[in-house]
Amino acid sequence: MRISMNDEAGVATLKVEGRVAGPWATELGRTWPDLCAPARQKRLRLDIRGLTFADQKGNQILREIVRTTGAEVVADSPLTQYFANRAAADTIADPEEK
Repeated sequence: MRISMNDEAGVATLKVEGRVAGPWATELGRTWPDLCAPARQKRLRLDIRGLTFADQKGNQILREIVRTTGAEVVADSPLTQYFANRAAADTIADPEEK
């Protein structure tokens, strides 16, 4: 997994790439608040175009980021759009996550 922050005028982009699973999901959950803190006054964009997999915990962390920050999710393929839809969902529809 790779996490990076790009802070531009008016918008900050949190980019998540690779697999967000197991200890990597925990690491994302631990680090994203600190990465986003300097950009609190800006609109946040969550770029998941490089995301290849997210387990239950990874999906929960992505959902937490979107709910907490109101981030716009950027996806570019059916797979990343699937993750974006899950991150933006208000309720958990997957029985595996209940």
